[in-house]
Amino acid sequence: MRIRPYAPSDLDALYDICLRTGDNGRDASNRFADPRLLGEVYAAPYAAHDPGLVSVLVTDDERVVGYLIGCRDTLAFEDWCEREWWPELRTRHLLPDPADESPDAGLVRQIHDRSVEVRPWLVDPASHPAHLHIDLLPEAQGGGWGRRLVERLVDQLVALDVPGLHLGVGSENTGAIAFYERLGLAPLDGPDGALTLGRHLPVRDGVGSAEGRAG
Repeated sequence: MRIRPYAPSDLDALYDICLRTGDNGRDASNRFADPRLLGEVYAAPYAAHDPGLVSVLVTDDERVVGYLIGCRDTLAFEDWCEREWWPELRTRHLLPDPADESPDAGLVRQIHDRSVEVRPWLVDPASHPAHLHIDLLPEAQGGGWGRRLVERLVDQLVALDVPGLHLGVGSENTGAIAFYERLGLAPLDGPDGALTLGRHLPVRDGVGSAEGRAG
């Protein structure tokens, strides 16, 4: 296997892997009636917003078996999505009946309500503005590829003078939590059954760059 930069032809693989790892790392294919809906929220917008911060893990025959997606500034990313990504999806996916408690309905409600709880570590320019998602199919797990993908993004963010990153993980996903803690991430908070982990990054020359953090 090897890691390479994302290419537009990888987009369908991002959707597929997002679904096949969408239940706390397990296959969520049987949970969703619309197989692309999970990727519309958690994968594809990153590839559209900043494809340079997306990396894929491929086999020798170029089959994509994992990815890491990131953004350098979470609030700027959400602003971009509000302008460029969510409007078209809101047209395609109307709000469901309030009585509909299906996983699809829950994701559609997320598309329509993108309110972001602004936490101190998110808005502080010296804190953790960047975030990432990483998903690997079972065949790609256990070989150190997850660490390599994260280290690749860390190097990219350091080059952009980003001071820190964060990610969310289900509080019951103990394996993922242990993996991230080995990479130097520590808990920032843990609301609503989800845990947020963060890591400060070295800043080149001891100073940050506001331009480097722009979305």
